[in-house]
Amino acid sequence: MERHLSFRGRRALVTGAGKGIGRAVAVALSRAGARVTALSRTAADLESLSQECPGIETLCLDLADWDAVEAAVGAAGPFELLVNNAAVAELQSFLDVTRSALQRSLDVNFGAVLHVSQIVARQMIAQGVPGAIVNVSSQASKRALRDHAVYCSTKSALDMLSKVMAMELGPHKIRVNTVNPTVVMTDMGRVNWSDPQKSAAMINRIPLGKFAEVDDVVNSILFLLSDKSAMTTGSSLMIDGGFLVS
Repeated sequence: MERHLSFRGRRALVTGAGKGIGRAVAVALSRAGARVTALSRTAADLESLSQECPGIETLCLDLADWDAVEAAVGAAGPFELLVNNAAVAELQSFLDVTRSALQRSLDVNFGAVLHVSQIVARQMIAQGVPGAIVNVSSQASKRALRDHAVYCSTKSALDMLSKVMAMELGPHKIRVNTVNPTVVMTDMGRVNWSDPQKSAAMINRIPLGKFAEVDDVVNSILFLLSDKSAMTTGSSLMIDGGFLVS
């Protein structure tokens, strides 16, 4: 993060903030002066986040529980910045996709983004303040990947939802964009892609020859939240090392 990106005085909500990208975004925003609320369904992750960055407020919620989310996020706001990072990856071949995997993926990867964004956007409009929303999508929204039928589909739906949000919320001075990373070297990413044979097959399709680091994604999210991207909305920022051009 560049030091001149300041969010002092801004209120931010980050979902999926217990681990990985979401946690790093929450910490970066807090250190840049924002008042951050971190949302996760795992209490232990939120406790360790509070110890790491005591200024961060926390919400322990399952985003699939609409009534609980409505009450808790509504009470925690209003917010001017929102990062919808929470997601699940139920990897199954097309012929093996289960109803439960489909429903959970739709609930979290798509439905929760729509619902949380509705709550926060309504707060922004009621307050009469401009805002910025960044939805964390994936290169999988643009390219078919084996065993990713549901994941690819939910991320494609997220990209289009973000465009419609940008169209309808623009008149209220609310910008909406996505970031679309390749494989990211979170703790989970390192475990899942530690097999050299598996990782080589993907890296060979990336012109820059490497996976993304967490900071690559965090810096892009902070840019899209900041006034430095004041004329950018309805866009997808690829953080894929050129995967889509190969």
